[in-house]
Amino acid sequence: MIINKLVRDNIPKIIENQGRRCSFKILNNEEYNQALKVKLKEELNEYLESESIEELADLQEVINAILHYKGINKSIFEKMRKQKCLTNGAFNKRIYLIEKE
Repeated sequence: MIINKLVRDNIPKIIENQGRRCSFKILNNEEYNQALKVKLKEELNEYLESESIEELADLQEVINAILHYKGINKSIFEKMRKQKCLTNGAFNKRIYLIEKE
């Protein structure tokens, strides 16, 4: 079975522990960046289809990997998120903008 996708770090070992074989490669920076984008879309689509909290956790894991790849500390990212909430607000009030001039 051909998979051709980015997987979590322990997947090859899990497959081998199940008595199966697999082949894989370590991606270079450009390949990894592209694979993370594809994985982000994949996990988002899986969440949108299922609305499963587990899929949302997978989506967060991909976001964490992107932050790590880009060298962005999670605490710095959290400060950025909080600052945006202070200036633009969050999504808690359920405001749905219909039109603007």
